[in-house]
Amino acid sequence: MFKITKKSKNTLARRGIAQTRSGKLSTPVFIPDATKGYVRTLENGELQRAGISALVVNTYHLFLEPGTRIIKKAGGIHKFMGWSGPLLSDSGGYQVFSLAHKKPALGKITDEGVIFRSPLDGQEHKITPEKSIQIQFDLGVDMMVCFDDPPPNGVPRQQIEEAVERTIAWARRCRREYDRQIKKRKIKETERPLLFGVIQGGEYIDLRRYCTEELVKIGFDGYGFGARHVNEKGEFLEEVLRKTAEFIPANSLRFALGVGTPEDIARCVEMGWDMFDCVIPTREARHGRAYVLIESGRWKVESRKEVKSRKLKVESWVKQYQIINITNSRFKQDFAALDKNCRCFTCQNYTRAYLYHLFKMRDALGPRLLSIHNLWFYSQWIKALKKEI
Repeated sequence: MFKITKKSKNTLARRGIAQTRSGKLSTPVFIPDATKGYVRTLENGELQRAGISALVVNTYHLFLEPGTRIIKKAGGIHKFMGWSGPLLSDSGGYQVFSLAHKKPALGKITDEGVIFRSPLDGQEHKITPEKSIQIQFDLGVDMMVCFDDPPPNGVPRQQIEEAVERTIAWARRCRREYDRQIKKRKIKETERPLLFGVIQGGEYIDLRRYCTEELVKIGFDGYGFGARHVNEKGEFLEEVLRKTAEFIPANSLRFALGVGTPEDIARCVEMGWDMFDCVIPTREARHGRAYVLIESGRWKVESRKEVKSRKLKVESWVKQYQIINITNSRFKQDFAALDKNCRCFTCQNYTRAYLYHLFKMRDALGPRLLSIHNLWFYSQWIKALKKEI
């Protein structure tokens, strides 16, 4: 279901095609988060015109609201959202991190599963690996992720080791439930959703290797980098990400979960990662921040060179873009396009002064137009990276 079509001569980057039941996915690919079944402020046509081919929805949030009964009655999440392209569901594992680990009052982790306290009404819900897979099948997505335990990187090694063992045990249970659901629902091989295992291990490369090896024994279509890709100081985990990519079989999809800045995506593409998802471009847009090219408008990412040890040597980085805050008063009388080099709907039709005005008036059109632009920027960034391979 995944075929590598081209490999870089200078780095570990590769291009490929992932076949899903809702269409082909050309990798590397950036997939925006439609956490609750929508990308905030945007409709599907705007997403498609911005170059977006797939979306990520969240199992836990959709389970809470509107609930799987409503979504099943609608004919599945694609019909409910009106989205015809590939959809990937996060297992709810991120909520284990953001709620159970970060806010223990909202979640309790056991070997059996996680007991969440709903932020909507305070009601308790038990999510097990089996339950997570069942919900994802009920949603009817094209790609699923195993339920996992992603602790913060800064906790003691013993806690990371426990999370690794729990993640592996849960992955086995997810795989068994996945196979059971395939048989129960009589889903053909060509119609089955892809399944991703998630690699934990924090900043410990030996634990990442061990977790990968155990997950590969179980067998998945792809493997994700679990937990944060930065340390507690916000520093990019260069060696951990590079080594983890090397541990994953070459013919499997490599999913760098949560990797979201343009430069981090570029770094990971060069390491051989294929898929990326993040809220950054739309979240930044809602706060008035836009990605714009600095000067020439040439989309070219300077590559790092591969040395004999197969480690990627850091050469000079050409940072081609800047982030501007359109709420800054200097844009009040700036009648230029947001980015003169950009062909997105926003830049072709509106000025910086008008966008400043929208944010000053707190009108929803402002975040919407910046979201369109930022997603277009990301699409073009990925397109440029592909050309470098």
